[in-house]
Amino acid sequence: MPKPVNVRVITMDAELEFAIQPNTSGKQLFDQVVKTIGLREIWFFGLQYTDSKGLTTWLKLNKKVLNQDVKKENPLQFKFRAKFYPEDVSEELIQDITVRLFYLQVRNAKLSDEIYCPPETSVLLASYAVQAKHGDYNSEIHKPGCLANDRLLPQRVMDQHKLTKEQWEERIMNWWAEHKGMPREDAMMEYLKIAQDLEMYGVNYFEIKNKKGTDLWLGVDALGLNIYEKDDKLTPKIGFPWSEIRNISFNDKKFVIKPIDKKAPDFVFFAPRLRINKRILSLCMGNHELYMRRRKPDTIEVQQMKAQAREEKLAKQQEREKLRREMEAREQAEKKQQEYAEKIKQMQEEMENRQKELLEAQDSIRRLEEQLRQVQKSKAELEAKQNELEEMLKKLENDKAMEAEEKARLAEAIQMKQQEVLRIQEEVNQKDEETRKLQEEVEDARRRQEEAAAALLDATTPQHLNIHEDEHEENDDMVNGEFGKFLNSCIDLDFELSRLFSN
Repeated sequence: MPKPVNVRVITMDAELEFAIQPNTSGKQLFDQVVKTIGLREIWFFGLQYTDSKGLTTWLKLNKKVLNQDVKKENPLQFKFRAKFYPEDVSEELIQDITVRLFYLQVRNAKLSDEIYCPPETSVLLASYAVQAKHGDYNSEIHKPGCLANDRLLPQRVMDQHKLTKEQWEERIMNWWAEHKGMPREDAMMEYLKIAQDLEMYGVNYFEIKNKKGTDLWLGVDALGLNIYEKDDKLTPKIGFPWSEIRNISFNDKKFVIKPIDKKAPDFVFFAPRLRINKRILSLCMGNHELYMRRRKPDTIEVQQMKAQAREEKLAKQQEREKLRREMEAREQAEKKQQEYAEKIKQMQEEMENRQKELLEAQDSIRRLEEQLRQVQKSKAELEAKQNELEEMLKKLENDKAMEAEEKARLAEAIQMKQQEVLRIQEEVNQKDEETRKLQEEVEDARRRQEEAAAALLDATTPQHLNIHEDEHEENDDMVNGEFGKFLNSCIDLDFELSRLFSN
């Protein structure tokens, strides 16, 4: 039995290894690869290898793998790459994996400068690449320097402009923030939609010479053939759209393009090697086939793929919408929870202030009680002195026979007693005034306590959140318990004031 041959296939984001038989064809290996990675849009892709002369070549699907000029290694090395490009990525690319493979290949070509990209466009594309890799920008997570390890711009762009890495990163992050809410797959598609307008996108270049021996470039892409001067790959000098080409052929190193317009001259050029002409013809045939296919109704297979892709996209959109609603609900709940915590803190501070006022009011009551006792004592003393004075006056009035000297002493005593009565009367009046002012203070304190109690009663009426309600129950109990104590203190104070004023 023939010994199997080990093969390694490198895609843009994975390495696959297979053991193939010596008679395995290129198509059998290709089918095994696309089946493994789950790719159905196979018409864009092919397998590349390096031949014995070091040139990159596409594997022919209709020939055996081992009969082709693959560099002898163990395992044999192949790259799975896009061979043909769509005219419009948003219209033609169906599967997410197809979009991803194209995105990775185009991004790599841009970063390595195989595709020329202006600086501003490079920054915009980099922002979509960051969105595709990291998701939404979050200022709390994505701090300056977070993109330091990501390769985002061509070295040429950074060398041409006198900006630091930090300044480039800032520009990219400013654009990145604009893409908030964009799914990763959509970011890759937006990247490709911009990249497909770049002049070198999807173009395979070949070195050629015209009849005069002038060095030129031949560009083969999805829309046709273009001829470029040697020092300018961006602006074609001559263009041949597929719709205007009647025939393409080669003979050895000579290659002939025949336009549909028979009056127009044939365009003849020469390639360095016969195998280059074979590669050019193969790319022309493949691109022309896809060009014609796009202009026909979709096959049943493509219609089914598009329908399935629409269903999958709709399901993903619904899932994202559900996730977005859940995140919004959670953010709203967290916001309400924070507001509730702040309200509890505010109520606690309010209760502490009211408690302080309550203590001050209770102190005023104690001072009022003491003042009232002093007033009562002074009034009793005044009453006693007045009684003594009346007795002395009666005695002076009734005792006619009293000696003059004794009368003088009694008159003097009466005068002193009158002065003492006046003094006590003034003290009583003063204390009455002080008591009146203190009563006003207590009345004011009583009014403020009633207002505070009413306000706190309203504020501490629980209004639980629908989400995470159990998280607040303990806080409610604590606040309501503290408020209960405070309210009882207010009731006691009110009772005490009523008792005092009734006296």
